Amino acid sequence: MSFIAPATSFQSLIRLLKYARGYRRRIIAATVCSALNKLFDIAPEILIGIAIDVVVNQEASFVAQLGLETPQSQIIALAVLTFVIWAGESLFEYLYMILWRNLAQHLQADIRQDAYEHIQRQDMSFFESRSSGQLISVLNDDVNQLERFLDGGANDIIQVLVTVVAVGAVFFVLSPLIAFLAFTPIPLIIWGAFYFQKRAMPLYADVRERVGVLATRLSNNIGGMATIKSFTAEEREAKQIRADSDAYAEANRRAIAISSAFIPVIRMAILTGFLFTFVVGGFQVLNGVLGVGAYGVLVFLTQRLLWPLTELAQTIDLFERAMASTRRILVLIHTPVTVPDDGDQLFTGPVAGRVQFKQVSFEYGQSGAGVHDVSIDVPAGKTLALVGATGSGKSTLMKLLLRFYEPRKGQIELDDIPISQLSLRDLRTHIGLVSQDVFLFDGTIADNIAYGRPDASQEDIQAAAKTAEALEFIERLPDRFNTQVGERGVKLSGGQRQRLSLARALLKDPAVLVLDEATSAVDNETEAAIQRSLAHIAEDRTVIMIAHRLSTIVHADQIVVLEHGRIVEQGTHASLLTGQGAYWSQWQVQTGQLAQAELDR
Repeated sequence: MSFIAPATSFQSLIRLLKYARGYRRRIIAATVCSALNKLFDIAPEILIGIAIDVVVNQEASFVAQLGLETPQSQIIALAVLTFVIWAGESLFEYLYMILWRNLAQHLQADIRQDAYEHIQRQDMSFFESRSSGQLISVLNDDVNQLERFLDGGANDIIQVLVTVVAVGAVFFVLSPLIAFLAFTPIPLIIWGAFYFQKRAMPLYADVRERVGVLATRLSNNIGGMATIKSFTAEEREAKQIRADSDAYAEANRRAIAISSAFIPVIRMAILTGFLFTFVVGGFQVLNGVLGVGAYGVLVFLTQRLLWPLTELAQTIDLFERAMASTRRILVLIHTPVTVPDDGDQLFTGPVAGRVQFKQVSFEYGQSGAGVHDVSIDVPAGKTLALVGATGSGKSTLMKLLLRFYEPRKGQIELDDIPISQLSLRDLRTHIGLVSQDVFLFDGTIADNIAYGRPDASQEDIQAAAKTAEALEFIERLPDRFNTQVGERGVKLSGGQRQRLSLARALLKDPAVLVLDEATSAVDNETEAAIQRSLAHIAEDRTVIMIAHRLSTIVHADQIVVLEHGRIVEQGTHASLLTGQGAYWSQWQVQTGQLAQAELDR
C-alpha cells in the first residue's frame, strides 16, 4: 500500500521544517556555520587577486591605501590574513559538520520514535491493510534516507546559495557588465534544477515504493522459511526476490537517468559563464578599464561560483530521495487514529470483572464478517465460554473488548463503565489475553513471562509458570528460566510457547482473563493438567474462554454459541445438551456419539 501523499518536494520540506520546529535553534546555528564556512572558503580567491594587485602595482596597490606602503609589508599582511581565513574556514567546517550530523542523528531518532509510537496507537485494521515490510521500510530505510540528506545535502544547498549571493556581490562591485554576463547561465541552471526536480519526484516516489515491496517480500519469506522449505519452493521464491530486486533496480535506473542528464546541461551553462568572464574581462584589462588584480579575482571566483554547481545534480538527487522518504514518514505519522485513547476515566478501586456486551455490532471492512446485535452479561468471577465455527465472531468479541476495534453499534462495559470512557492503558491492564497465535519476544523465558510485569520477582515468575503447567519443562532446560527462546519463540515447541503465554497472562493477574484457544497447541496430558488448574486460574477472576474443543468448557458457568456473528444458543453445558440444538450437534460429533449412531444404523 502506498504511503505517498500528493505533495511537491518543497511542500514536503516545509512540512519537515514544521515538524522539526523544536530543533529551530540547532538548524539556525548549523546554517550560520555553513554560511560562514563558505564565506571564508571563497575569500582566498579574493586574496589571490589582491596579491596580484600588490605585485603589479606595489606602492599604488589597493592594500597600500590601507596604510601599508611597502610591498613586503603588504605581502606579510596578506599572509597573516590568509592564515586567519583558513583557520576560520576550518573552525566553521568543524562546527557545521558537528551540528548537521548531530542534528541528523537526533532528528532521525525522534521522527522514527514518533512514527513508531503513532503506529502503536493504531487499531488492528491499520495493520491488516498494510504490510509489515512497508512499515519497516518507512521506519528504517526512509528515516535513514532523511538522515543522509541532513548529513551532507542540507549543507550543500546552503553553501550553493551563499556562494551565489557572496560572489555575485563581489562581481557587481568590480564589474557590473561581467557580473551580468557571468550570471547569465544561472537562470538556466535554476530552471534545469526545477525541471529535473519535477521529472524526478514521481520516479523517486516509485523507488521508495519498490523498496517497501522488496522489504515486505524479504520479511515474509524469512518468517515463512519453514513453509518454503516444506513445499520445496526455494527456487520459486528466489525468482520472486529477483523480480522485486530487479523492479527496484529499474526504478532506480529511471531516476538516475533523469538526474544524470542534469550534469551535462549544467556543465555547458557553466562553460558559457566562464568564457564570458575570461574573454570580456581580458578585453577590459587590455583596454585599461579593469585592473589585473580585479581580473584575477573575477576569473577565480567564476570557477568558485559555477563549478560547484556541477554537484547540484547530486544534491538535488539526494534532496529528492529524502523528500520522497519524508512524505512517506509524515503521511504515516499523520494517519488518523480510528480508536483514539480519549477515555479519561480510571478505576479507583479493585476491579471485580463484570463484562457486558450490549447489542454490539461490528463488521470488517472487506469481508463483511463480524458480529451482529450481540448481548452477553458475564458476572464478575464467572466463566463464559464462546463456541462456534471458524468465523462465527468469537475472537472478534474479544478484540472489541480489548478495543483493538470500535463497535459500529452498541456498547461494551467493564464493571458497568463503558470501555470507551476508560483509558486504554487502564482497560488493558485489567484484561489478560492468551491468544491462539502465541507471540514470544526474542529473549529469555523469564523475560517473556514477566513481559506484563517487568518488576516481578523470580518467585512470582516461577509461581505463574507452575500454574500454567510450564514449570516442569522449564526445569528440564539447561538454562531454565534464562533459556533464550529465539525470535517468536522458535526454539520452543508450540505447546511450550502456549504455556508460557498463559503464564505471562497469569503473572499480570488481570481481573478478566481471555483464553483464545489456550489449549489448542498442547498435548492431551498438558491439556488435562491445565484443565485441572483452571479452578485455581478462575478463582476471583472472570474468565472468557474461546474453544473448539467442547470438552474444555463443560464446567463453564455460561456457554454462548455463535453462528455467523449471531447468538443462536446460550446456557450451561447440561441445559444446552438437553436442548439438542447446535451445541448438542457439535458435542455429538466431537465425542463420537454421532459417528457411532451412524454405524449402528
